[in-house]
Amino acid sequence: MKYNLLGKSSLWVSEVGFGCMSLQGDDGENAALIHQAFGSGINFFDTADIYQKGENELTVGKALKGIRQKVILATKVGNVWKNDGDGLDWNPSKAHIRQSVDESLRRLQTDYIDLYQLHGGTIQDNIAETIEAFEILKQQGKIRYYGISSIRPNVIREYVASSSIVSVMMQYSLLDRRPEEACLDLLAQHNVGVLVRGSLAKGLLVDKPAIEYLTHSSADVEKARLVVHRMSNERREATETALRFVLSSPAVKTVVVGIRTIEQLHRCVNVSNTPPLSDQELQELQNTVRAFTYEEHR
Repeated sequence: MKYNLLGKSSLWVSEVGFGCMSLQGDDGENAALIHQAFGSGINFFDTADIYQKGENELTVGKALKGIRQKVILATKVGNVWKNDGDGLDWNPSKAHIRQSVDESLRRLQTDYIDLYQLHGGTIQDNIAETIEAFEILKQQGKIRYYGISSIRPNVIREYVASSSIVSVMMQYSLLDRRPEEACLDLLAQHNVGVLVRGSLAKGLLVDKPAIEYLTHSSADVEKARLVVHRMSNERREATETALRFVLSSPAVKTVVVGIRTIEQLHRCVNVSNTPPLSDQELQELQNTVRAFTYEEHR
């Protein structure tokens, strides 16, 4: 497994990360999968306080007992389940962040979080107050570093200019190349590491039947899938090709994949044993489907 330094932090993260939101089954099954991932070289585990209404943090905390000091644990804050449990409200206030971190620490059975991420954000937020909350938590030792999870260029630019974030998590894949327009170069220039989610486009690039995706027609999606599979050979499977595409950007430090089975784990981990895409392969993939840009929050 290859490891990359995450932005201006001291965190060396595996280039394949474990997206814990996908965990199913009981605590024992989840722990077995997480320990197998760790044994395979994955050291970055990402969750959030709203996943399964806190249950995800609970099962991750139980699974990491015994190896907590050896992994990099990330979680998120800012979304709040409505009282009726139907939908989410947004709360990036200092009070909420300071209260929520203690709840996450309890569920995760740890006294610190390696990477605490704002789970969204709008340009209308009181961003200075949000940053102050994270800085206080750093001073208190409850978190080591902080970042944001956002696909909004205007929000990302504001945090790059005004905070000490070390990472931005964003959706990026062959079928969603919006980050290439305004974000990837900016983050690389400011040494802010990118954590990628959605790299397989909900499985459409690998094994799911083609459907419309974002502004792509089902025909475009099928065309992209066929090229990914055709490019895969004895050196590389389709999953590995799709992941290698996003890892080809210097800004990307980790591709966070939702892993549910041992088979999926093996496919993802093997990315580190496959060669990078050649310039010719990368160009062919880029030419397969058009790259579109963000229409809002620019």
